[in-house]
Amino acid sequence: MRGFFYPRSATGRSSLIPAPPWHYSGDLLTLEYRTSPERVAELLPEPLGLADDDPGAVALIWADWQSCGSSGEELLDPVRSQYKECFVVVRCSFEGRTFSRCVYIWVDKDFAVLRGMHQGYPKKLGSIHQTRPHPYGPAPRIEAGARFGATLAAGDRRLAEAVVTLTGEAESNGFVNGHPMAHHRWLPSIVPGEPDAHAELIESGAAAFEGGTPWAGIFELELFDSPTEELARLPVVEPIGAYYRQVGVTWNGGKVLR
Repeated sequence: MRGFFYPRSATGRSSLIPAPPWHYSGDLLTLEYRTSPERVAELLPEPLGLADDDPGAVALIWADWQSCGSSGEELLDPVRSQYKECFVVVRCSFEGRTFSRCVYIWVDKDFAVLRGMHQGYPKKLGSIHQTRPHPYGPAPRIEAGARFGATLAAGDRRLAEAVVTLTGEAESNGFVNGHPMAHHRWLPSIVPGEPDAHAELIESGAAAFEGGTPWAGIFELELFDSPTEELARLPVVEPIGAYYRQVGVTWNGGKVLR
């Protein structure tokens, strides 16, 4: 049976995702704010703890991606390469080191969900949209005063909506998502009541990265409650800032921490 992940077959052609490395090009809108550290702590299973510095910092990130495997063939079959996501990142500590950790994430393609299973991202399906820049017509340019909207919905319910107004060039696109990721990979036991059949804490990050000029801005953000989502449990207590940046990333595995 061939194929990197489900479904494996005689030829491997049916597998939803190829083997890493995976390559990404994307436009990122990042909103950083502070929430209650207690709400962050409840999302950190042992042995993770709160970050020593700014423990309540949160990054809510919208991303418009094109992605592919080593061959790059998906880029010429866009339905296999293009997807959007919105994800929530906090920071945590493990054995004296600071890590980033994705606690919620929504995507709009099945192959992105399966990649998340492998990487430890807790991906769910959602509806994600963000304003795209363009040098002509009514779309915003990348310049001071440009305004970008972003929305997130899942299960037929709006979860978040934001407006970002760029103010000027910046040195980075934030700090919350700037560390290696500390994620868990879990597989529940097939036997009712038994412990997880597979459970590990892993570290991963970009194998290669390049990016355009970051732009800083201010944001307006509204979060909405839902019977099946908990994003609203991370309310904005204090805004930090907003950022726009175009990036290119390669991901090629990680290592087991515990």
